[in-house]
Order: sequence, then structure tokens, then C-alpha cells
Amino acid sequence: MSVPVAPGRLPFLGHTLPLLRKRFEFTTNLRAQGDLVEVYLGPKRTFFVTSSQLMHQVLVTDAPKFHKGQIFDKLRPFLGNGLAMSNGTFHLRQRRMLQPAFHRDRIAGYANTMVRATRELVEGWRPGEVRQVEQDMQGLAVTIVGESLFSTEIGKRAIDEARRSVFLIVKNGTVRALSPGFFEKLPIPANREFDAAIARMRAIVNEVIASWRADGTDHGDVLSMLMLARDTETGEPMTDQQVFDEVITLLTAGIETTALALAWIFHEIAANPKIEQRVLTEIEQVLAGRPVTFDDVPKLTYLGQVAHEVLRKYSLWLLMRRAAEEVDLGGVRLRPGTEVILSPHAMHHNPANFADPDRFDPDRWTPDRVRQLPKGAFVPFGGGVHQCIGNHFALTEIVIAVATICPRYRLVPVQQVRTKFTNALYPLGLMMKAAPR
Repeated sequence: MSVPVAPGRLPFLGHTLPLLRKRFEFTTNLRAQGDLVEVYLGPKRTFFVTSSQLMHQVLVTDAPKFHKGQIFDKLRPFLGNGLAMSNGTFHLRQRRMLQPAFHRDRIAGYANTMVRATRELVEGWRPGEVRQVEQDMQGLAVTIVGESLFSTEIGKRAIDEARRSVFLIVKNGTVRALSPGFFEKLPIPANREFDAAIARMRAIVNEVIASWRADGTDHGDVLSMLMLARDTETGEPMTDQQVFDEVITLLTAGIETTALALAWIFHEIAANPKIEQRVLTEIEQVLAGRPVTFDDVPKLTYLGQVAHEVLRKYSLWLLMRRAAEEVDLGGVRLRPGTEVILSPHAMHHNPANFADPDRFDPDRWTPDRVRQLPKGAFVPFGGGVHQCIGNHFALTEIVIAVATICPRYRLVPVQQVRTKFTNALYPLGLMMKAAPR
């Protein structure tokens, strides 16, 4: 079967320039070429998936036949071999050991941190002041994930370092992962920033781990659960390196998605007064003026739909997988080692799955309409055995934050927001006035 080659390929660089320059436009337009399209990262041929059926096959039905791809290879030396990077039996072992930290009863405990951190943020606002909302939401996400991970005094230093370093790592790591191998050796500011941020995070997290080993007390945080976890088959604990890898994974993967979703949700609510009113009415009916609790989250059904629509519209740009064995994908025989690129963002903006995809419409997420979605059409947290372990944590955090902020303040835009592309769409200068309700 012949597979079309994406337009714009350059000698040696392949499609790297249009990928980095046009990003979402380039990948969204690939569906016009077919269900599978050849895309070259430098000289390396990859297959880009544009159909929901093939997306589901790679992520779910044939997931054991695929390992993490080139993007993960490039980042693994820096971010370790945690859940987001690992493969095969080791990945399954680590996932089993981490799963108790994300059970429903544990998330209920983290919800208390979510409520308190959000209330502390809002209590620092002054009526009528202009807030840079994307920075507020980044800080809130770091606080919530950081305090769920670390509850000791030394852990607070790690949280401060995460505020400083995590977004530098995420931003510059995407560029490095998609660039030719020589790029990471260039003495340019992006590389220096990335390397310095990784070194700082490595030093403080290792210090926290060493402190826990010396103390040995279960503090009820995620770090304690990681340190105390045992393999169900061998009874072996994680090594310090494995704990470090999982902590860095939770910090980098657990902060960006939620911070961006929260920033964009306030942008969309402000841009859509009818949606804002429905959100407020539901919050008033469910909470009746009291603070939100974990048990309220499933009752805030419309707010949940708003959260899902934000995750659809502002989703992750690229994932990669590598065939671990020969596999038939859309009639094409992939040899072991073949790289496959998946784009949740492109899938979420395919009119075949979501009519008028650029329109923000929470009613897409009513139960009847959700049942009509093809498998693989909505993958904000990936899918299958590699689905993000913190997906319920993130959705709970989004709903709790909005249900805490909206009854107290209406966030009113004071300028048009600009955007920046990494592996997601960042709002820049999301300046909004905090108007008391």
C-alpha cells in the first residue's frame, strides 16, 4: 500500500521546520492526505496517524505491540524512566506500584489540598486588580501537585524549585525532542536553560529522597507511598533512581496539562456568557454557598462538560510510539523500530469527530453525544496501558478550582490573549480583571 508523503519536506531536515514553525496547522492539515501519512523528522521516516480507528489501535488494541517513540528516547536521559517514558513489563510493574497513590480515596485526600490551595490563591487577589491568569494557574498547579507529593519542610524547597524549573523543562524539552541530534549539543540559551533546570530539579529531589530515607516516616504524601511501595511479585521496593524518575514524571506531566486547562477554562468562560451563567447556576445549586468538596465533583456535571471541552480544544500536540514487533496498521506492514506519530490535538479538531471543532461547546459532552464518539476520537490523557495515571486527579483539580474561584470572582479579559506553541497551546498575557461577584 502506498502512503503519501506530507508536503514541505526539505533535504536533511525533513519536516522538522514546518513541524516547529506551523505546528498545529501542519498536523491538522495532514488528514487531507489520508489515514496514514509519511512525516520525516530529519532523515528519519515516521508514519503520522490521522484516523480515530488507527489511533485506538495504536493506543489500546495493539498497545503491547508498541513502545514509546523517539520523543521519549530524547527526553529519557534527562527525565528518567518513569511511567511516561518506560515500556513493557517494567512499565506495568511501576504502574502497579504507583496505582494506589491515585485510588479514589487518595484523590479524595488530595482534594482537600486542592480546595485549600485555590482558596489561598483567591484570598490574595484584590477586587478590581488585573491578574496574569496563566501565571496564577501555573503556580496553583505546582502548589497542588507539589504538596500532594511532598509534605515535609525540605519538600517545600522542592516545590519552590518546581515553580522555577518545570515549565522551562517542558518548553525546551519539546523543541529538543523534535530536533536533529546535533541540536542538543549547541551552546544556545534554550539548551543551557533546559540543562540547568534539569540539574536543579535533580539535586533537590534527590535531597528530598535522601531526607526521607534518613527519617523513614510515612507522611501520607505521594513520596511516602513511592518509598514504601513493594512489587507485588518480588516484594522489592523501588530504588532511589526509580523514585526520582517517577517524581520528575509526576511533576512535569502532572502540572502542565492542568495549568493550561485552568487558564483556558477561564478564558472560555469569560468569552461565553451563557456558558458562564450555566456554570454559576450549577455551582450555586450544588454547593448552596458552601466550599466545594470531593463528593461534589461528580454532581457538577455541566462544569465537568466544560472541563472536557477545554481538554478537547487545548490538548496535547504530539505523542509517539515505536513498533516493537511487526504490525499491520491501516493496511501498511510496519517493521519493528518504525516510528508512529499521534496528535491528540489534530484528532480533537477533526470535523468527522467534532462538528465545528474550533467552537467551544460543552454540550458535546452530554452522555448521548459521548456514546456516539468513535473510539480513539478523544484522547487527552492518551489511552490503554499508557493512559495518564493522574487523569482523575487532573479532572478533580480543574472542577474544584473553578468551583472555588467562580462564585467569588468574575475574571474579565482586559486585552486579547496571545498564544505560544510547545507541545500544547500556551496562553501568553492572559490578563484578566478580578471582579467580585
